[in-house]
Amino acid sequence: MIAESTRRQIGALFEIEDLGSQSLAGFTQPQRASRVVGDSGVLSRFEALRSEATPLVGREEELELLLRRWQQAKAGDRQIAPDGRAVAGHPERTTHAAALFLFAPSSGQRTLPVHHSARTRRRARDDTVEQKLGKLQGLLAPGAHDADEIELVSELLSLPSSAAGLDLTPQRKREMLFEVLLRQLEALARTRPVLMIFEDAHWIDPTSRELLDLSIDRASRQPILLIVTFRPEFQHDRAGQPHVTMLALNRLGEREVTALVRGVAGNAPLGNEIVEEIIERTDGVPLFIEELTKAVLESADRNSALAASPAPRQAIPASLHASLIARLDRIGASAKEVAQIGAVLGREFSYELIQPVAQHSDAELQAALARLAEAGLLFCRGIAPHASYLFKHALVQDAAYGTLLRVRRQELHARVGAVLEEHFADLVERQPELLAHHLTDGS
Repeated sequence: MIAESTRRQIGALFEIEDLGSQSLAGFTQPQRASRVVGDSGVLSRFEALRSEATPLVGREEELELLLRRWQQAKAGDRQIAPDGRAVAGHPERTTHAAALFLFAPSSGQRTLPVHHSARTRRRARDDTVEQKLGKLQGLLAPGAHDADEIELVSELLSLPSSAAGLDLTPQRKREMLFEVLLRQLEALARTRPVLMIFEDAHWIDPTSRELLDLSIDRASRQPILLIVTFRPEFQHDRAGQPHVTMLALNRLGEREVTALVRGVAGNAPLGNEIVEEIIERTDGVPLFIEELTKAVLESADRNSALAASPAPRQAIPASLHASLIARLDRIGASAKEVAQIGAVLGREFSYELIQPVAQHSDAELQAALARLAEAGLLFCRGIAPHASYLFKHALVQDAAYGTLLRVRRQELHARVGAVLEEHFADLVERQPELLAHHLTDGS
């Protein structure tokens, strides 16, 4: 059984049975609960966690570019479009009379293309082993060179297989699997256009990365549109090639953010001050906008007017908190500590201020700040020691600040206050409230 808050976070990743209000131990009031029935079969994390009702705002130009590339691919001019999340939100405009291949390394799925609807996947899950083997053989037989290749794919899918008896090294087995998949791709592309999507390539494992590189090479010779979505830290060397289009999804402007907030809120009357707070804290990132708006709606009393004065500053939604903390954890302990110190200083801070507060050597501090900038968590202007830094998103600063224990937080605020008094008299004279803030929170 799961709570309503968990149900909202898992979206359509699982099939859920609503149990209604339940009297549960530890709760004075009945709680709405649900039972997890099983895996929904939806392979796309984006598809499973994003609401279909959420409007696509401010991506008209990017979507039109992708649709032009799709038309070119169908005409035989092969295209690769890294970072094409916009088209993933409108598959109905791209998949007519086409084959769809989806790879999602972040969702824990095996590296195998899929080409069937969620309803078909649910039916396949109820098939007998013999039925599954029959369908797999029917799918692979036209492009397979021999029965051994089908046995290898059966083993990959945890179906009965004699592949263990083949005298193959692990390297040779992987090469044969790749050849089977790539031949299937080429055979399909000869009959209809193919749309391939590699989601979240920044989380890709080495084996899937090898398959991606091979797929890019094959796609350059076939009527295929290959879309790869990734964060800036993903390393690749495909830019500049004639068949590759780089498409960066920039942050939304204030007008688009307002439209997205209103679209997510629906008929709920959000006051202008609440909308302005969402604009300030989300920095134009659609995911942040959607989740923070939902958090505001869920925490408000639906029977009261949201158009009134705004509620207290919203905490980071649970749907985002774990993701932001995970990004901080991945950058390493030293860089995470520097991010926490920077979060105490504020959304923007200078190297001259963080250096005496951090109490690290210049080499260690500059390496940590460089790591944060490379990870896309900080913007850097200038060169240390005359540099200034800005958290890319306000919610990243909030997450870093929230990971500090109360005692550590007080210690850092007190240290900042002491540094301001000792070394930044001019700044204190101009902004006495800044010193008051740190001394108050450090006491």
